[in-house]
Amino acid sequence: MERLTEIRWHGRGGQGAVTAAKLVAETALKQDKYFQASPEYGPERMGAPIQAFTRISSQPISIHCAVTNPNIVVVLDKTLLSVVNVTEGLDPDGALVINTDMTPAEVRSSFSIEGHRIFTVDANKIAVESIGKAIPNTPMLGALLKATGIMDIDKVAEHIRDSFGKKFSREIIDGNVAALTRAYREVRSE
Repeated sequence: MERLTEIRWHGRGGQGAVTAAKLVAETALKQDKYFQASPEYGPERMGAPIQAFTRISSQPISIHCAVTNPNIVVVLDKTLLSVVNVTEGLDPDGALVINTDMTPAEVRSSFSIEGHRIFTVDANKIAVESIGKAIPNTPMLGALLKATGIMDIDKVAEHIRDSFGKKFSREIIDGNVAALTRAYREVRSE
C-alpha cells in the first residue's frame, strides 16, 4: 500500500488555502487516487488564520478528521510562523513549504525550527507579477509540487485550466498557470 500523504495548509482568510487544498485533491481524483480535502475555519473574517487539509492515497482513506500528523505543511503567510506552531505534529522528515522572501536557512534560524526539510518561495511576489494580486495559493502549489514530487506539474496546470475556465478570464487562468510554473522553478531548499 502506498503511504498516505497528508498535507496541512496554514494561511489567512482570502489567501486561497482552501482552494489550493481542493485543487490538489481534485487533481488526485483525475489520477485515479483517493482523496480528501477539507477546511477548518469558523466565522473568521478576511485575514484571520485558517487551516485546510488534503489527504491523497492509492487506497481508500478510512479516517475522517483534521490532519494532525502531516507529511507536508504549506504556509501561505510567513507571519503565521510567529503566531501558530505550524510544525506541530509534522513528521520529522516532513516538508515545510513557506511563502517568504527568506532563504530556508534564514527561516530555520529566525524561527528556531529544528528538523524537517524547509523550502521557501516568494509566492506573494510571483502572484503580484503573474496574476496582479497577492493571492499566493497557486504559486505555493507550484512550490509544493517541486518540493515533494507528489504530482506532475503538467497535470495540475491542466486541471487549473479546466476548473478555472468556468469562472475566470483567459488572462487570469494563464496568470495562475504562469505563477504555478514560476514558483516550481524558483522554490529554494537547504
